[in-house]
Amino acid sequence: MHPSQALFQDQAAPIFLPVCDHYAGSEKLMLKSMSLQNELGPVFDITFDCEDGAAVGSELAHIQMLTQIIASDSNQFNRIGVRVHHPDHPAFQQDLQQLLSSSEACKKLAYIVLPKVNTVNEVNIAISIINQLSQIHNRQGIPIHLLVETQSALTNAQSLAAIPQVECLSFGIMDFVSSHWGAIPASAMRAPAQFSHPMVMRAKLEIAAACHLHGKVPSHNVTTDFKDPSVTLSDATRASQEFAYTRMWSIHPSQIKPIIKAMAPRSAEINEAVAILSTAQENQWGPIEMHGRLHDRASYRYYWTVLKKASMSGVNLPEGAQYLI
Repeated sequence: MHPSQALFQDQAAPIFLPVCDHYAGSEKLMLKSMSLQNELGPVFDITFDCEDGAAVGSELAHIQMLTQIIASDSNQFNRIGVRVHHPDHPAFQQDLQQLLSSSEACKKLAYIVLPKVNTVNEVNIAISIINQLSQIHNRQGIPIHLLVETQSALTNAQSLAAIPQVECLSFGIMDFVSSHWGAIPASAMRAPAQFSHPMVMRAKLEIAAACHLHGKVPSHNVTTDFKDPSVTLSDATRASQEFAYTRMWSIHPSQIKPIIKAMAPRSAEINEAVAILSTAQENQWGPIEMHGRLHDRASYRYYWTVLKKASMSGVNLPEGAQYLI
C-alpha cells in the first residue's frame, strides 16, 4: 500500500504548495521570474499581478500580455498563477474573460488569486464565474487563492478556508493594518512588531489555524525590506516556526532562496523521516520503536509531510525517499 493511502485512510491528505509565492507585476519582471523558475525548477510559484501591476487605463493590455506569457512554451512547469482585480472592480470580469478565453492559458494556469474578499458568498459567486469560463476548455476546478486583507475576511477565515476549491489563504498585512485607521501602528507591518503586536498576531494565527483545520495552505505576508536577504530569512523562519505558515510571499528575486531555505525541512529531519517511514513501511504501518521512542500513524503523518515539503522545495532526498511520498 502506498504511504499516502495507508496514512490518510480516514481523511483527505492536506494540500501542498511550493513554499514561496513570488509576485511579478510588469512584463520585464514576469519574464525574469519565469526564467529563474525554469533555471531552479518548480520550487517556487509565480503570481502575475493584475491588481497592482496594471496601470490605470491599461488593464486590458496588461491581462492580454500576461495571458500570452502563461500560454507560451516558456512556461515549462505550469506553476504560474494570476492575481486578478478584486470582485467589485470594473476590470474583474474582463480579467477572467481574457485569461480564460485562451485555451492554453486556461489549461496551464496554476491558480487564480482573489484579493480583498470579505464573504463566502462573494467568493462563491466569483468561483462560479471562473468555473463557467474554464469549462469551455474542459478545465475543471481551477484552484483559488484568497487574500485576507480586511477585518471582515479575517472574521470569515474559517468559512473561507472551508470552500472546497480554495487551496490557500494569504495574509495581506499592510491592507489589514491600514484598515484599522491608525489604531495599529505602521511598525506592525514589519519585523519585529509584526510578530509581537497582539492584533496582528491574532490575525496571523487565526488564518493559519483555519487553513490547517481544512487542509489548506496558509501563506505569510511579504517582507518589504528586499535589499537585505537576512531579514527575509528571519521573517520566513519565524512565520514557519512560530506561526505555522507553510508558504510566504516574495516581491523580489533576492527573497526567493531565503524563503525556501527557511521553510524547507532540514537534512537531519529529512533523514529521520526516511528512517522512521522506511521502518514503518516494513512493519505494514503498525507501531514501531526507534531510539527508545514509540511511533505510530500519528507521527508517520508528520514525517510524511516532512518529505513532501522537502521534495517540493527541491531538496535532494536520500535514495529511496521518493517511494515514501
